[in-house]
Amino acid sequence: MADMGIEKQGHHYQDSNDSQKNVFDLGTFVGDLNVEEDASSDDISLEGLQQELEECKNDDVVANILSKGTKLREYTKGVENNIRQVELDSIQDYIKESDNLVSLHDQIRDCDSILSQMETLLSGFQAEIGSISSDIKILQEKSMDMGLKLKNRKVAESKLANFVEDIIVPPRMVDIIIDGEVNDEYMRTLETLSKKLKFVEVDPMVKISKALKDVQPELEKLRQKAVSKVFEFIVQKLYSLRKPKTNIQILQQSVLLKYKYIVTFLKEHGKEIYIEVRGAYIDTMNKVLSAHFRAYIQALEKLQLDIATSNDLIGVEARNTSLFSSRREPLKNRSAVYALGDRIKILKEIDEPALIPHIAEASSSKYPYEVLFRSLHKLLMDTATSEFNFCDDFFGEESIFYDIFAGPFAVIDEHFNSILPNCYDAIGLMLMILIIHQHQLVMSRRRIPCLDSYLDKVNIVLWPRFKMVFDMHLNSLRNANVKTLWEDDVHPHYVMRRYAEFTASLIHLNVEYGDGQLELNLERLRMAIDDLLIKLAKTFPKPKSQTVFLINNYDMTIAVLKEAGPEGGKIQMHFEELLKSNTALFVEELLLEHFSDLIRFVKTRACKYITNSFGSVTVCYIIYHNGFICKWYVSAEDPNANTEKPITVAEVEPLVKDFASRWKAAIELMHKDVITSFSNFLCGMDILRSAMTQLLLYYTRFSDCIKKIVGGSALNKDLVSIPSIMYEIKKYSRTF
Repeated sequence: MADMGIEKQGHHYQDSNDSQKNVFDLGTFVGDLNVEEDASSDDISLEGLQQELEECKNDDVVANILSKGTKLREYTKGVENNIRQVELDSIQDYIKESDNLVSLHDQIRDCDSILSQMETLLSGFQAEIGSISSDIKILQEKSMDMGLKLKNRKVAESKLANFVEDIIVPPRMVDIIIDGEVNDEYMRTLETLSKKLKFVEVDPMVKISKALKDVQPELEKLRQKAVSKVFEFIVQKLYSLRKPKTNIQILQQSVLLKYKYIVTFLKEHGKEIYIEVRGAYIDTMNKVLSAHFRAYIQALEKLQLDIATSNDLIGVEARNTSLFSSRREPLKNRSAVYALGDRIKILKEIDEPALIPHIAEASSSKYPYEVLFRSLHKLLMDTATSEFNFCDDFFGEESIFYDIFAGPFAVIDEHFNSILPNCYDAIGLMLMILIIHQHQLVMSRRRIPCLDSYLDKVNIVLWPRFKMVFDMHLNSLRNANVKTLWEDDVHPHYVMRRYAEFTASLIHLNVEYGDGQLELNLERLRMAIDDLLIKLAKTFPKPKSQTVFLINNYDMTIAVLKEAGPEGGKIQMHFEELLKSNTALFVEELLLEHFSDLIRFVKTRACKYITNSFGSVTVCYIIYHNGFICKWYVSAEDPNANTEKPITVAEVEPLVKDFASRWKAAIELMHKDVITSFSNFLCGMDILRSAMTQLLLYYTRFSDCIKKIVGGSALNKDLVSIPSIMYEIKKYSRTF
């Protein structure tokens, strides 16, 4: 390669000399060129020269030539001379560096030799690496093949190991199943046996394996032995539930649930035996719970306090009709027929534990039936909740509950069917309806649906019975014998008190329940008592006594309704209106009894005389018993306006003197009359105040009339001053 470089440089040098020689010869051969001669030649076209000169005028060389007028040939010779000189200088430089170039040529040749050796070596390496790569590829393929075989063998080994593990029957398992006690270890062994039985039954590959023929008979023997053993064990545990005084719930939670896998095993591998176990449990619990509820009901019946009989109705006479009639219950129990009283507390004790009969019996306590009813159903709810959850956990079947509780339901229904036809306690029935409603909410919060149908059935039975008893009360009012009920006493009648307490109780109980039908029935009952009370009032010979009787009964009813709570509503408003109208009527009757002449004069003469003084217009006044003063205008030309004679002193003087002589005594008599007539002192005082106020209005009108009479001033000495009457009214007002 170095030689090639030298040869190239030598050739280049020779070419340079030849080129220089050619240049000189070219100049000699060509000689001086005459541009003008060339320009005039016919072969040379100068078209476009001017445009090219314009384009090149900015070029320095061209511009210099044009400005100096230098001839082209001369300039060309100068350029050639310069080039020839540069070439000569370059040749001299090469000659000076010839030694270095030779040395460089040697070095390059040595490098070529070394590189050639390396090329040979690398070519050998490349051949060897190619051979190794081929070997590695072969090894890689073998490795992948071996890996795949290993993986397949591991999978096969795993499946085979699982197969062997699932199908083999270890001696330890055989010993435990046959001779072991039923405990936690036995439960785990049962689970293992169950897996093996399922394995040989479900897997189709196992059924065609030869190993199954050896193992299947042994597994079947173990299954039969296990089923037989756990059946005896679980039946023994179930029969322990029948022992007296056994706490069933504790036995279920602490013992039976611990062995609930036995039931699962029997359900999967001993269906017939499972049905027997299921039937044995249902039979056992049915009998046990039925006996428990029967005993509890019998104990509760000893604690029952009878509240009402078929004769305890609102409109029935209170007196005994026969000398041989049975002894009446104490008064406090009789009042409970109609009054709610403390019985309302039972609704706040819904979640209280059920009564323990022997403790209550030891204290000689007696309870209304709704208390026993709540206690019985509280026990039923708690027992049903526990049993429902146990059946779901132990058997995995909720339907078992209904088979078990068919007996207890029948026992409770039998008891209820014997009690309900003899129950005439409407308040108690309403309380039981509300108790059932609360119990339904409790079971809903527990999310236990097992008593839904039973509680609905009880509710459906209670409502018709309540309606029947309510209608008995209603009919007792409609068909009441007024003659036997009437008593010569203006104080509140016991029938009205019964009605007031009964209505107040039902209104109070219906606040939260909100039954619209009950409200309609209460309205029917109110209409019936209105009719009966009017009939009783008319039995009194004097109108005043009739009014007093009505006022006392209306006032008492309103007081009872208010005492029960603010829920009186329309019924309370109705009686308040009746009280108001009858109070106004009594006030008028009371004043007429003591001041009849004065009142008659004011109503008939005083108002007309007063209006005559106005000339052309007559103004007439009438003061009604309720305190309102009515006036109307009559024309002076009315022939009836002035038909009566003018009022004279002689006409009014007896009235003035009579009033002055006995007005205080009359007020005192009115006070005594009110005190003795009205059982409610406050009501009586309100009536007395209304009567005195009305009297003041009458007397004020009477005094004004006297002032208009000619010569009426002579009676001023006998007139009682208005302040004196007002002072007397205030004196009686202070007494209450």
